[in-house]
Amino acid sequence: MENRTAIVASLKNVSKNYGQVGALREMQMDVHAGELLAVLGPNGAGKTTAVKLLLGLSHPNAGEVRVFGQDPRKHAARTRVGVMLQVARVPETLKVREHVQQFRAYYPSPLPYGEVIESAGLQGLEERLFGALSAGQKQRVLFALAICGNPDLLFLDEPTVGLDVSTRLVIWEQIRRLTQHGRTVVLTTHYLEEVDALADRVVVLNHGVLVAQGASAEIKARIADKKIRCRTSLHPDQIRTIAGVKSVSPEGTGVEIRTPQVEPVLRELFARDPELQGLELAGSTLEEAFLKIIETEKPNQVKEMTA
Repeated sequence: MENRTAIVASLKNVSKNYGQVGALREMQMDVHAGELLAVLGPNGAGKTTAVKLLLGLSHPNAGEVRVFGQDPRKHAARTRVGVMLQVARVPETLKVREHVQQFRAYYPSPLPYGEVIESAGLQGLEERLFGALSAGQKQRVLFALAICGNPDLLFLDEPTVGLDVSTRLVIWEQIRRLTQHGRTVVLTTHYLEEVDALADRVVVLNHGVLVAQGASAEIKARIADKKIRCRTSLHPDQIRTIAGVKSVSPEGTGVEIRTPQVEPVLRELFARDPELQGLELAGSTLEEAFLKIIETEKPNQVKEMTA
């Protein structure tokens, strides 16, 4: 198992411009061995630029990019990296088997062919032309090509887009297996439940700057509000008079109450309505925390969560 304090990839004071547009500004980001790092941000935040720099597909205007202690464009670094990009162009006239065999040949110690097929859920599709596959099946092929070199560091860009729920869960399990075996994964996705399920650590980019980082639970803790869901005879205006209640909104046959002070609000609710029913408590979601960070954090203020 890899030492998770070791850094396998990094951006150090990296700036990248496209003409007059600054895509990244003095970016500091480390990827630790054996972790799954999720990189989040709105469109135009700099996620794609950061990944391209780490893959050696682009070069910074300032700063240093390192992968396994080397320039990511070096052959020794590239043979230890796998990648699944949404912009990938794969010949449609080759069969699935031919694609996998061809990609395995690029690496010195590839995964066995059968293991690649099984891991990506491609059994029974090996003789199909790539161009004849459904969108979800093509996603599975791209995942297979990303892992077939048995990479130490794997970049996954929206790996489960277009997949049905059951296939998505299969891919999630394969990703977990990779990190359990000491592999390092960098994930970009718009499915925040995917981040919640898989990520050891999350970084949030906005306007080319890293504005927050930490475990998913630590990111969600940025929103102190908790949710109380219940069915009550109290009118929403009555609930709003309770100290600590920030908002009340209808939800189904009941209401959702947001408050940073759950216990005193619950005591007062039961005091006013002893017949209160259907009580549920919930914390903030990662999506809510992400949106709040994007809306409120200044691009020059990097926030790091600590347990």
